Amino acid sequence: MTETAAPPLAGKLVLDFTRVLAGPWSTLNLADLGANVVKIEHPKTGDDTRHYAPSAAHGGETAYFLFANRNKRSLALDIAKPEGQAVVRRLVAKADVLIENFRPDVMERQGLDYASLKPLNPGLVYCSISGYGHASPLKLVAGYDPVAQAESGMMWMTGEAERDPLRAGISYADIFTGMFATQAILGALIAKERDGVGQHIDLALLDSAVAVTANYGQSALMTGESPMRYGNGHPFLEPFGLCETQDGQITIVIGNERQWERFCQDVVNKPEWLADPRYATNAARLQNKAEFRPMVNAILAQDTRENWIAKFRKAGVPAGSVRDLCEAVGASEVRARGMVAEVQHPVAGPVEVVTSPIRYSSTPVREPAPAPTLGQHSAEVLTELGFSGDEIASLAQNGIVKGVKA
Repeated sequence: MTETAAPPLAGKLVLDFTRVLAGPWSTLNLADLGANVVKIEHPKTGDDTRHYAPSAAHGGETAYFLFANRNKRSLALDIAKPEGQAVVRRLVAKADVLIENFRPDVMERQGLDYASLKPLNPGLVYCSISGYGHASPLKLVAGYDPVAQAESGMMWMTGEAERDPLRAGISYADIFTGMFATQAILGALIAKERDGVGQHIDLALLDSAVAVTANYGQSALMTGESPMRYGNGHPFLEPFGLCETQDGQITIVIGNERQWERFCQDVVNKPEWLADPRYATNAARLQNKAEFRPMVNAILAQDTRENWIAKFRKAGVPAGSVRDLCEAVGASEVRARGMVAEVQHPVAGPVEVVTSPIRYSSTPVREPAPAPTLGQHSAEVLTELGFSGDEIASLAQNGIVKGVKA
């Protein structure tokens, strides 16, 4: 990589009308790839997540907002007012991408939907994220991650067979939708280079959550039956999953017969299991899991996580410690990859942040910058658009924008 290499999306202007997670996750990816992301927020409230569990130790800033909005600039603008809508139209004329996650009728009501803005910029890539999609009979129903997890079957597949379905601890319906949005936007930008025009992208939380049921969804289509929940186990492999050690839990994966041999000989010192017809094959182990797994657990309970993981890795058998999040973000291998960096936030002070996982050989991702305060870049963005000082002052005085110093 040369010192002058620019991030892949350097020079692309993205107008970000999103809040909470699905949309901000997508624009976070675009910002990490070098796009100039202008986050447009309501002047009084800003993104909802600015108010989620404030941290007194960090000036009232929230972890949720700081994570999802790094590398972005904030323009606090009231788009419900005609003057604010006029500002948006001037931005659109220069923009490459607009992304929003309002209910489908909101942007249309403001005159800021794709059909209204396309004549101003035929090359605009306009991405809409909603709960059920713009063409759905439920298009005006608001979308939320827990509901999408439940309605898609994602929740049904999570948890123990004999217990209630569980919502995933991470908001995966939101996150997968954001990832699909990023993918769709990049594809639309490539198509624009070929065809010379932009297009509208219509993404739904429910669609995305259904898509990532993956092989389990395919199985349901082929068999007419919903697969059961397996919790930390596996329908086809044994031993597999969670195990207790002296000082914590590990998870193991015995994925083939060579790994089984190494597990018996080099990890747990039980070579006799290889010749025992009750355990010699994966099918036999699954059939006799009730008596086999307690023996494995009893052996693993005799030593520590660290020692067992060292043995597994030396033998080339997959295993890992079940870490809490503090352990995970502090792990040496995570730090060695640059997955955590410190930024200087104007209010929160020095804050460590999780960074992009993307590593290019030639073009870097952007160095992490702190999430903006509300309206931090309002004057800067408006000046770049060609607004005069008097015009900016008037917009501020009339409550159309926030963050402009008198």
